[in-house]
Amino acid sequence: MAEIYTCYNPDELPAIAARLVEFQNDKRIFAFHGEMGAGKTTFIKSICTFLDVTDTVSSPTFAIVNEYLTSGSGTVYHFDLYRIKSWTELLEIGYEDYFFSGNYCLLEWPEKIVNLLPEETVHVTIAVSPDGNMRTITF
Repeated sequence: MAEIYTCYNPDELPAIAARLVEFQNDKRIFAFHGEMGAGKTTFIKSICTFLDVTDTVSSPTFAIVNEYLTSGSGTVYHFDLYRIKSWTELLEIGYEDYFFSGNYCLLEWPEKIVNLLPEETVHVTIAVSPDGNMRTITF
């Protein structure tokens, strides 16, 4: 069953991030869908805060993947797939090592690699209202 949240202010994101992680407590791969500027990276920052990431969280636009450490000795991988031209680029960096590590993998622009996403991937959609003042987050 899908959960739907309405967000008018970024201050609401931590509670939604906590709900997402708790709701899918055994899932580790999250695919974030939404148009440019929808707030995918901002929401991922809230998730990383909930997961107690100790590193600075930023979009890995040119690096493709950033690795963040948590205070509990865990690792979170943050992918930005916007600039990849083909899913084969992910093969070249050894995506399996990330996806099947048991660590959290947070993916922006997953549409580029749909055929590589594991079946248990949690899809998160962020839709922007026409006036830009509200986000609807569905997972």
